[in-house]
Amino acid sequence: MTNPERYIVTSALPYANGPLHVGHLSGAYLPADVYVRFLRIMGKDVLFVCGSDEHGAAITLKARKEGVHPREIIDKYHGEFKQSFEKIGLSFDIYHRTSSDLHHETSAGFFKKLYEKGEFVEKESSQYFDQEAQQFLADRYIKGECPKCGYSEAYGDQCESCGSSLNPIDLINPISTLSGQQPVLKSTRHWYLPLDRYEDWLRDYILEGKLDGEEHHDPNKWKNHVIGQCKSWIDGGLEPRAMTRDLDWGVDVPQDIPGSEGKKLYVWLDAPIGYISATRQWALENAAKGEGGREDDWKKYWMDKSSCLIHFIGKDNIVFHCLIFPAILKAHGDYVLPKNVPANQFMNLEGKKISTSRNWAVWMEDFLDRWQGMEDSLRYYCIKNMPEQKDSEFTWKGFQEAHNNELVNNLANFINRVIVLTNKYYNGSVPEFDENLPLEGNDDYGMPSYHETELMDLFDRLDQLCESIRSFELRNGLKQLMELSSYGNQFLQNHEPWKLQKSDPDSVAVVMNVSLQIVAAISVAIYPFLPFTSEKIRTMLALEPIKGTDELLVLLDSLSEGEVLLPTHHKIGEPTHLFTRIKDELIEEELKLLHESQDGEKSKAMDRPRIKENVEFENFSTLDLRTATIVHAEKVPKTKKLLKLEVDLGFERRTIVSGIAEHHLPEEVIGKKVTIVANLAPKNLRGILSNGMILMAEDNNGRLEFVSPPQDFEDGFTVR
Repeated sequence: MTNPERYIVTSALPYANGPLHVGHLSGAYLPADVYVRFLRIMGKDVLFVCGSDEHGAAITLKARKEGVHPREIIDKYHGEFKQSFEKIGLSFDIYHRTSSDLHHETSAGFFKKLYEKGEFVEKESSQYFDQEAQQFLADRYIKGECPKCGYSEAYGDQCESCGSSLNPIDLINPISTLSGQQPVLKSTRHWYLPLDRYEDWLRDYILEGKLDGEEHHDPNKWKNHVIGQCKSWIDGGLEPRAMTRDLDWGVDVPQDIPGSEGKKLYVWLDAPIGYISATRQWALENAAKGEGGREDDWKKYWMDKSSCLIHFIGKDNIVFHCLIFPAILKAHGDYVLPKNVPANQFMNLEGKKISTSRNWAVWMEDFLDRWQGMEDSLRYYCIKNMPEQKDSEFTWKGFQEAHNNELVNNLANFINRVIVLTNKYYNGSVPEFDENLPLEGNDDYGMPSYHETELMDLFDRLDQLCESIRSFELRNGLKQLMELSSYGNQFLQNHEPWKLQKSDPDSVAVVMNVSLQIVAAISVAIYPFLPFTSEKIRTMLALEPIKGTDELLVLLDSLSEGEVLLPTHHKIGEPTHLFTRIKDELIEEELKLLHESQDGEKSKAMDRPRIKENVEFENFSTLDLRTATIVHAEKVPKTKKLLKLEVDLGFERRTIVSGIAEHHLPEEVIGKKVTIVANLAPKNLRGILSNGMILMAEDNNGRLEFVSPPQDFEDGFTVR
């Protein structure tokens, strides 16, 4: 299919048992977002879905360790994921979750359809059983020595050292992670998908790009490591894969199927169906808006052969998305199959593999809290170093250099110069120019026709950028974008309008008009990569923000017709700083925090509570903070936490009820210098009118201490 009618694009569902890091971001989420944003500004019908993967043994294992219900684990990480993705600018049409009722219904229905079609094989097998815990062990509940590389901490489904997929019975000296005891093999019955039946079909589908004898996709456009891994599995002989598990957390096998009691769907059956249930949820919500959407609109993306399904994943998910899920979809019979699975490889950190267990990672939530306003800088560096064909590396020095040298010195410098000079020479209006005026001493620029040279060159550069994104070569696309900025800087430097303004103003008008057209083109082309920066540039140009409709398509059409992007006399705005240089001290602090966490100390920033949303100074200035001294204290009867305090403000005394009784005895606080909120509205607490609030600091263990002014400060001084 050369021109799909619509696109359904997915990012791998992040597993809700731990925080996200930059490896996740650069692997499956940023590439998908860049691609989707590009499709939108090219006028394509595209739906971008994702959601939290909330079932499976790893979640129950974490819940067991923390002594909580799995729901607490998934709720925590689902919320964190959603917030982090929004902050970094991922443009999902919906971010769903597999614990939803709709997903359970969708997955169970999917399983039942396959069961009724006879696509499963039910068979008895030996599975490890923990006699002390009295339960069958899911793959992640078993650790042992990897039979392929000898790593001693391999899981029952995968070795995290060599990346090999495993079966629990392959492990040497297996141990139950529940009890630490050696498990025993015990018989159990499950439903299996006979992947061996699909070997020939998968070979045609993946390696030849054919579906039911017809051309489906060009396998040469799939990444080599994706094709290579699939070929290795197929050549090695596919085996039946269990589609159910003995678990107490997950999607129930439909109860009307004999033998379903205590059985859950295997997470690698239910998780990819999460893409479908998310699309169903999107359709329901879209229909509820009353804007013409229908509840069955999800079907046109998943069941219409003119749709193009693209999965963005990491290389550890290749087998599931390229072999197992397509076989499941084929067995069902009603769904489209992936046209491409542009899996990325892994991102390392400062010379080592990212390790969540050793806290060797740049955590997304942590970064977004500490580096507010730098979201596009992280996007830029992760795209620049995206592990498209091989493993790549994140270094803090590299992040600093890319930001300072490329975003500040190149991109921001060019745009700032153009906006400043336009405001200086033309009072902020796009200048008129003589299209046929040669630029003195340089026949390559605009001669004999401005339209035939500069605009067409700009078109060619943008067309190459578009082709890179279409080919999933996002690093190259970003490089071409920055080359456009470099070209603009060089264009200004070659013609030095600041020197020619008085002697040759007609030539300067041509130079500045060309420069403004380049800035206008960048404001659109940068949108897939750096959406926040795009909006800032558009504001400087006094243009509407990109809405994600067909802006790049319209721009390319205009350039191909020789039309300018900014008309003459268009009034632009004032220059603003796009990026600020990153100082060495900030990078040194990041490296210090990283190594402290590696040494077993939690990152200080991750220990601290999240900073709340910004408030305006005017709101803060309404608080009246004063120094005071506690002159009397007593417990509030029938309470554990409350103390009744009398404080001296120097000019008056007042009563304040404070929840510090579990941390401080009444007799210990008398005479303490404190800081209070003096203009807090009075509140009745346990029959006592509390007229203010004591400011307290809380450490990681919940211990409360007074925020005290110096002892020589008199009562009633203002704190500001």
